[in-house]
Amino acid sequence: MRLPSAASHVAVLHVAVPLAFLLFSPAGAAAQESTPAELAAEAPDPDQAPINVLLIYADDQRADTIGALGNDGIRTPHLDSLVERGTAFERTYCLGGPHGAVCIPSRAMLMTGRAWFELDLGEFDGRTTLPEHMAAAGYRTFMTGKWHNGHAALRRAFPQARAVMRAGMSNHFQVPLVDVEGGEFQNVRQGEGHSSEIFADQAVAFLERAAEGEAPFFCYVAFTAPHDPRDAPIAWRERMAGRRPPLPANFMPQHPFDNSQLTTRDEMLGPWPRTEELVREQLAEYYALIEHLDSQVGRVLAALEASGRADRTLVVYAADHGLAMGSHGLLGKQSVYEHSMRAPLILAGPGIPHGRTNSLAYLHDIYATVLATAGLEAEGDTHSRDLHPLLGEDAPVGREVVLTSQHHMRAITDGRWKLIRYPDIDRTQLFDLESDPAELHDLGSDPDQSERIAALRKQLLAQQTLLGDHQPWTSPEQHPAEIDLTGHERVIDPWQPQWIREKYFGEGR
Repeated sequence: MRLPSAASHVAVLHVAVPLAFLLFSPAGAAAQESTPAELAAEAPDPDQAPINVLLIYADDQRADTIGALGNDGIRTPHLDSLVERGTAFERTYCLGGPHGAVCIPSRAMLMTGRAWFELDLGEFDGRTTLPEHMAAAGYRTFMTGKWHNGHAALRRAFPQARAVMRAGMSNHFQVPLVDVEGGEFQNVRQGEGHSSEIFADQAVAFLERAAEGEAPFFCYVAFTAPHDPRDAPIAWRERMAGRRPPLPANFMPQHPFDNSQLTTRDEMLGPWPRTEELVREQLAEYYALIEHLDSQVGRVLAALEASGRADRTLVVYAADHGLAMGSHGLLGKQSVYEHSMRAPLILAGPGIPHGRTNSLAYLHDIYATVLATAGLEAEGDTHSRDLHPLLGEDAPVGREVVLTSQHHMRAITDGRWKLIRYPDIDRTQLFDLESDPAELHDLGSDPDQSERIAALRKQLLAQQTLLGDHQPWTSPEQHPAEIDLTGHERVIDPWQPQWIREKYFGEGR
């Protein structure tokens, strides 16, 4: 059984009464262990506590960087514990964005449930945000961490927030912060300590306060790790000494053609051609950031447990998108390959069965999923779907395809076959993800695949129409596909610490 289209899957938003006890339960949900929505809906006692929500959002974390999901080279005991007691969605995608700062559209879509193509990514067109819906349902809302969207949208989305970084990135030890009190900015300052510790401190403090109240809570913790600078506390970097992660299976010295995004800021973090030593060094620093982040997630989860409310709290762990880290000759996320578009997504809490699913999902499906947990249904024009029906062994498949995007690039996959289109160079790639998960063997020019390519192109165009995407199949202005960046000049950004400047940019030599 497949879920209906996004347009038919949702209804007009309304506040369930009393206080989120009557929960949305879509037809077709598996008759397994009760979901959080079903638990609340079935509760006959009006004093039964509703489900709280703890949403943790990392920054630039690849989907394959959690130990329990098959990576033996990284130590993530606290994320492993979430996987072991919850459900991991292993084919979760960021829809992408119009420019290199994919963090911005990812967060805009998370907050609104809308695709980025026809959405004001700063102020969200004044749309009611996820935390505003939760507040209207009686939830106490709170955030700490990275925002990276409009300031007015932040003030109305989270009238109460602590240690918010409104910028896209910073030095992890020099984080520009602000608080929000009563919808107004206060206490502008520079943080003391590492960003992951600062944000965990604020989440822990909120959960300690929440333990004393009766209202359900929605707590959003938006870590800036493992986004570069890849500057974990030195003790965590030293833990990686002698532990150099293996090269990605799709490591390349350079990307084989110009995708128009090869000289973005992210790509400047290493010289061309990429060397095996460079990539393994940067992977070790990246893993150190993730392992340190995992320790701070552990602190937050421990505070939740100590609050006495863990048994009535849905924990959602995700990241805004992935990162190349040497795959296909790339370092950043400005492509539509799996390593950059996929991200972790784990649900854990009351009624969430243990398991792993390959059902296709978007990160912005978190929007409808959290609303359902609170007894709410998403607006009729949302592009988000509740993931509760996909839980359990006999659950339906979910989405038939997902579209991804970066600048002019577009891709579509049905889970096995994936088509990538480069309109600026009139190039099409085709990959069989079942036999070629690393996307190394391009079948785009294979005449035996012409019918498959035509079918996927038709699905791509249908998804573009559904989501309001007007990117043409072929751009009116073409540029050459051939490129060689050997020796290309690099520009260092202002956020890199001195040791990275010396190590990777030769400053002081």
